[in-house]
Amino acid sequence: MTLHGRELTQDVRELGELLGVVIEEQNSEDAFEVVETIRNNAIGYRRGEEDSRDPIHDELDRLSPEMQDVVARAFTTYFELVNLAEERERVREIREGVQSGELSETVEEAVETLSAEGADPDTVEEILEDVMIEPTFTAHPTEARRKTIKAKLWSVGKIIQDLDQIRLTDRDERRLKRELRAEVTSLWQTPQVRDRRPDVTDETLNIQWYLENSLFDIISEVYDELEHALEETYDSEVDVPKLYEFRSWAGSDRDGNPYVTPEVTHETLDRQRSVVLELYRDELKRLSGVLSQDIDNLALGEPFAENLEAHKEQLPGVANEVEERYPDEPYRQKLKLMRESVLRVDDVRSGAYDDDGELLADLEIIAESLRANNADEIVQAHVDPLIRKVETFGFSLANLDLRDHREKHTNALIETLDREGIDYESMDEDERVEFLTEAILQDEPVIDIGEAEGLSEDSQKVLTLFSEAAHWQREYGVDAIDTYAISWFEEASHALEVLFLGDQAGIVDLPGYCGFDIVPLFESEYALTRVREMLGTLFENEAYSQALDARNNTQEILLGYSDSSKENGYLAANWELYRNQKRMANICADFDVNLRLFHGRGGSISRGGVPMHEAMLALPNQTVNGQIKFTEQGEAIAEKYANPDVAERNLEQMLNAQVLARYNAMQNPVEDIPEEWIEAFETAAEHARAEYRDLLETDGFVEYFEQATPITVIENLNMGSRPASRSEDRSVEDLRAIPWVFSWTQARCIVPGWYSVATGIQGYLDDGGDMETLQEMYEEWPYFGTILDHAGMTLAKSDMEIATQYADLADDDVRERIFPRIRNEYEESVSLLREISGRETLLNRPWLEENLQRRNPYVDPLNLLQTRLLAQSHLTETERRTLRLTVHGIAAGMKNTG
Repeated sequence: MTLHGRELTQDVRELGELLGVVIEEQNSEDAFEVVETIRNNAIGYRRGEEDSRDPIHDELDRLSPEMQDVVARAFTTYFELVNLAEERERVREIREGVQSGELSETVEEAVETLSAEGADPDTVEEILEDVMIEPTFTAHPTEARRKTIKAKLWSVGKIIQDLDQIRLTDRDERRLKRELRAEVTSLWQTPQVRDRRPDVTDETLNIQWYLENSLFDIISEVYDELEHALEETYDSEVDVPKLYEFRSWAGSDRDGNPYVTPEVTHETLDRQRSVVLELYRDELKRLSGVLSQDIDNLALGEPFAENLEAHKEQLPGVANEVEERYPDEPYRQKLKLMRESVLRVDDVRSGAYDDDGELLADLEIIAESLRANNADEIVQAHVDPLIRKVETFGFSLANLDLRDHREKHTNALIETLDREGIDYESMDEDERVEFLTEAILQDEPVIDIGEAEGLSEDSQKVLTLFSEAAHWQREYGVDAIDTYAISWFEEASHALEVLFLGDQAGIVDLPGYCGFDIVPLFESEYALTRVREMLGTLFENEAYSQALDARNNTQEILLGYSDSSKENGYLAANWELYRNQKRMANICADFDVNLRLFHGRGGSISRGGVPMHEAMLALPNQTVNGQIKFTEQGEAIAEKYANPDVAERNLEQMLNAQVLARYNAMQNPVEDIPEEWIEAFETAAEHARAEYRDLLETDGFVEYFEQATPITVIENLNMGSRPASRSEDRSVEDLRAIPWVFSWTQARCIVPGWYSVATGIQGYLDDGGDMETLQEMYEEWPYFGTILDHAGMTLAKSDMEIATQYADLADDDVRERIFPRIRNEYEESVSLLREISGRETLLNRPWLEENLQRRNPYVDPLNLLQTRLLAQSHLTETERRTLRLTVHGIAAGMKNTG
């Protein structure tokens, strides 16, 4: 049975034609003809019908600044519309796959696999008890689109969905197409480029939108699919615990962002709680419409009756109202009381729920009573979904993680302790560890955490943050903000400093209580080589071990993919991360500490941004204990979570992968990787790191990067609230990973995603390795295969002919030192990856190959226009706007910023 009335080619063709009509109407026939000429020449060249891109260059030569703006807007808008068409096609494929039973990576597939492998119901319950999936949304500035543009695109996407219905009347179709034309016209007339940098509140509202409008609605559907699959497969009941929790850094991540103040964090906590409470009140009101049973048709049962009476005593005024309004409808009485208790969470009146556990308990009481009255179907359809939502979102919507740079804590202690006559600055590492340990364990405070006057601005912020965090936990609950990540962690004292500040603020009271997880972020090569030393020191430390005991003996560790890759190169960084994950797992096992890895992944391949279900299945078995936490950021959030069908599919794939990975790890705690393979990857990584570092340290490399990519434009884009660089220094080390990757992606030369892969592999071969071993590794070792496949993807997205246009912007001497090396590495990488994979194409997904072929002719003109504008020493205001617009257009076309 066909579920849909359209297909991708029709959507792309009609949206392209509609855009052409709008351009002609809103500008002129000449403008439309210019765009069409450039488009057809670009397509012709890609198809081999044109010998060169000269006709495109000739057309661009003739354009006025105003017409350049039209061309940039045309191709940018085209990609925005095509992205919607492709998203709709993905939904079609999901739905068709579900209907036919051919969709892979589903929860049904996971359950069937467990059953086929002989896993009994007890084993399945054990696996599910271990599983906890925690997507963590960040506000890192990788989303190039304006919020207004996203809203308009959402409307266009909704119309495309409505047009996809099988049975539309002629009248319905005519109305929808008129609405579509109106939306595309409005989109064309709306500026694509922000006129101001978004503030932190904008970023928190953006994250909140996905939680409120997509994830809140679909989370219970994933549970429902899992429970249905378990019922179909196993005779005995399998209990399904909480499996997901959503977290956020938006409004709480201070590292490098001076605009994330305590006031912003407080506002974020307050707003998120208000939003989720309102959602619960709406859900309870909807449930009241369902539970209209009369007392004469019920056997309420003693637990429900006692609970109802107790709730009435808590809210006597409301009790009188509900008895009058629903005299014979006890469930409606209870639900009205529950709505009132939810409402009062946000104010000072009595009768409010103290926490989400009390709301859950009331829902469970209702469910128990309904089951006793043979109403299981009502429970499954209406009560269980709400229980899953409360379990997942609590009273926080998303729990916040605090994060700051370790230097901020150290400096704050130096200044604050100096006032007490303690010279913390001159202490060495051992002395600091000893001092902090004694200070944490003693009963009397060492410093007045509330007295920040006279300190530097940064130190005042640190003390204020810890003081306020103690208040937030009392007001919003400990779970609302219970993690503190330390970036650029390099000494054991950096964790003890945070524990000390928490102790002084009242967040920590050892032994027995610690209000947050202290999470080291290992980023630098220096830190990664000393993991055992630092963790061992902490695990053996009397104060820190007590804090661990108070946190379920669990140590969360944040792995930084972005800066590690920028520092060491793609291949070497991934190998270091793989080795260190195994090392961390072994260290934790040695000290009998539970490990929870937090994967700090970005949106791009070079920043760890692979599909999470693939990443989960490729992790070392030692690290797969069921708990996993990972960042989601930039346009990846919109791509994964804006559309409810796609969001549900992503969560389902994650659960499929985590369940199977956990079962595999239980069966094989340590995967059997041949030593020969380990040595091969190690050798390749060493050669790759040396080549990558040599490139970055080549004289003139920073100048080349600044001249041959649009980094200076990107730094001035109003993309996010956080600055693009950590300081005013012009160095690769100082530049944040996001604009680093974004710039190379714009230039179609994605150096961070593949540079030195070829040198690394060839180094292994030159040292006595053989191609057969690499081919075997690719086929049989998921981790190695995943690494090479994703390098192949970034190679496929790169284009050396376009990259040459950017290279020509650099000074001749700098270009000749840098670009030939990059081009040669690209060509060698393409050749070696094809040989290892045994494929002619770099991509292992045919649909992606088709996607690139469809997009490339439309990205090319934007690249060529961008290079022309970058080459000009003086730009008019219109030309500056057009240049910024080309950045947005290329990002939309590549579907990646970084």
